[in-house]
Amino acid sequence: MFISFFAELKSAGIPVSLREYLTLMEALDKDLADKSVEDFYYLSRLTLVKDESNLDKFDRVFGHVFKGLDLLSEVETTEIPEEWLRKLAEKHLSEEEKAQIEALGGFEKLMETLRERLKEQEKRHQGGNKWIGTAGTSPFGAYGYNPEGVRIGQHESRHRRAVKVWDKRDFKDLDDTQLLGTRNIQVALKRLRNFARTGAAEELDLDTTIRATAHKGLLDIKMRPERHNAVKVLLFFDIGGSMDDHIRVCEELFSAARSEFKVMEHFYFHNCLYEYVWKENHRRHTERIPTMDVLHKYPADYKVIFIGDASMSPYEIAYPGGSVEHWNEEAGSVWMQRITHLYRSAVWLNPVREAHWGYTHSIQMLQEIMEQRMFPMTVEGLTEAMKELAR
Repeated sequence: MFISFFAELKSAGIPVSLREYLTLMEALDKDLADKSVEDFYYLSRLTLVKDESNLDKFDRVFGHVFKGLDLLSEVETTEIPEEWLRKLAEKHLSEEEKAQIEALGGFEKLMETLRERLKEQEKRHQGGNKWIGTAGTSPFGAYGYNPEGVRIGQHESRHRRAVKVWDKRDFKDLDDTQLLGTRNIQVALKRLRNFARTGAAEELDLDTTIRATAHKGLLDIKMRPERHNAVKVLLFFDIGGSMDDHIRVCEELFSAARSEFKVMEHFYFHNCLYEYVWKENHRRHTERIPTMDVLHKYPADYKVIFIGDASMSPYEIAYPGGSVEHWNEEAGSVWMQRITHLYRSAVWLNPVREAHWGYTHSIQMLQEIMEQRMFPMTVEGLTEAMKELAR
């Protein structure tokens, strides 16, 4: 079973090594999981998973290999590991709940009753307090309530009191093939860091304080500036038109970037970069900022991130006057090349699924201008973009 577990983790794309597998086996040999499946879940996850983006894949593989009690139609008594039935982690129960469990006969009786009912029951049951089914108070089944039950065939826990809860997949939003959410955007953005100590001396320097105190024989407190992420970022958001379908993920990216980068400026454009940008969309026609002023104001050590679907008429990129909103004297490609020439650390994040890029000519044109530094707005894509900017 453990070898199958190892093989399926590798098949799922989780980079687990033989050395890590042997470490897990050594830990089990020393009984670190204490014969508890829940403890084994956390132990194996700690040992075998090195990257947060793989946590959801791990949960799915674990739930498949150690399926225990997944679906009533698939459950046989022999599928319930004996060691799991013999020992469970201690639960914090009220006195009333303890009395309910004791009335059934304790855990051994609970498991014995489950086995008997698996043999006796021939059809699905809903409600009630005896048969394995749904919406009742039986200790076995789904969508009901019992203070110490075994969940069977339920997508997720309702009362968080089931004995086996490793299948709830807390980290499903960290799957690196999924579109972004605020939480995993922050995880990915943390890869673009260059810490420096700036500002006033407001943080205790413990090591220096100890040395100075030992040298003087009296307490000598030393302070130092706090460490901050010194990366400076320019964000350019495509706004309006087809980008209206991607407002939520853009808001989440903006929110996560504001919390992660101490020095960050943002500007808006429509479809392609032209001779002006703006800071507030409701004043886009009255308070424009010349793009050339942006290039002059912010030095070349800034990291530039474009966020847009790059979906437009090719004329908007290739020709003067191609913009759908105004007469642009210079083609959008000219302005994009100015940006990429000055800021060598520049990427484009595209919310359109990468599989569809080949069907839109304008996306291919901007990919070429960006020297293939266009990435999909998934956790994996954003992680690769941050690696590119960190070079």
